[in-house]
Amino acid sequence: MALRGTNQESGRPYNRRIVLEAIRLTGPTTRGEIAERVHLTVQTVSTIVRELEEQELIVSVREKPRGRGIPPSKLTVNPEGGHAVGIHLTPLGIDVALVNLRGDVVESRHRSASNPTPDEAFALIGEMVDELKASPCRGRLLGAGLALPGPFDVESISFVGPTTMTGWKDVDINSRLTEATGLPAFMENDMAAAALGEQLYGLGQQISDYYYLFFGVGLGGAMMHDGTVMRGAWGNAGEIGHIPAVPDGEPCPCGNNGCLERYLSLEAFTRRGLPEAEWVREIAPIFRNAIRMIENLFDPETVVLGGLAPQSLIEQLAALADGLSNSVSARTNRPHPRVVVASDCQHSALRGAAALAVFGVLSPRFGQMFETSEKGTVE
Repeated sequence: MALRGTNQESGRPYNRRIVLEAIRLTGPTTRGEIAERVHLTVQTVSTIVRELEEQELIVSVREKPRGRGIPPSKLTVNPEGGHAVGIHLTPLGIDVALVNLRGDVVESRHRSASNPTPDEAFALIGEMVDELKASPCRGRLLGAGLALPGPFDVESISFVGPTTMTGWKDVDINSRLTEATGLPAFMENDMAAAALGEQLYGLGQQISDYYYLFFGVGLGGAMMHDGTVMRGAWGNAGEIGHIPAVPDGEPCPCGNNGCLERYLSLEAFTRRGLPEAEWVREIAPIFRNAIRMIENLFDPETVVLGGLAPQSLIEQLAALADGLSNSVSARTNRPHPRVVVASDCQHSALRGAAALAVFGVLSPRFGQMFETSEKGTVE
């Protein structure tokens, strides 16, 4: 996304978000470099920087002198300037984490719950968030983000099978989440949330176009383009779990046969009951076909592989890229491998859920700069 400020007086809150985003993306950086990047005067940027420093969202750092003179101070995001609560709800349970502005999981909680109902889930979420609010590690809370399995609002798919949530149709999730946490609430499917978290905290700072393949209880994905998740008409673009992979294959709860996630998912791995290495060898052709399909459909710079699977399993799957055959991505001048492991697989959806709140409050496209109450929460 091109960052560009506005000279209109009414645009000052927007300019503050633009400057903060520029610092996050390029820091440590100087006031002059920010001004050039966002097309504002150095004086305007300096005024905004003072405000952001007073809010403790950014800090100044100074490099060691390398010659004569004192090097200029540079600005970077203060990781402890705010925290967001990330929540990941799956058919297996609920994870809640306190995440700082650098994407570090400061503290977390887990509750096992088999396919929890909305009442059960939000009661548990409220308990866990209250525990995190009492943590000495907690700073100013920006909001809470919830990631949960997709696809959304597809009658024949969204509420059936072991990989989806039952009893959640027509639930006002944002309202329930705000009620349970007392925080501004944001919601996303887990694959898109993980892709957003990677953009904010991981490889997305180096790569603008990538496909995030989310290996969870089921299988899904999201294409990130220039800092934005490609959504589709109903928000389910990139949902590849129900693409037919094996002709006349295993029946799928969606009503079709041979769907990809019947072979390539945590549910499929658990159902087969094989050792990791043996299972990876068995599904290698299906995995490689899936990667080539993603490449030909989306033409990404790379496919980022993450999700709920153990790190060892994710790494073995990523290594299968060494045997990939031709696609539009099979080029010799690639700056990145065709498949890479996500920056933090086990926390990918949690960090992404927290990123929803960070983006929702601070992003120049979505958010509003905030004031804080004496309790340290967003007003």
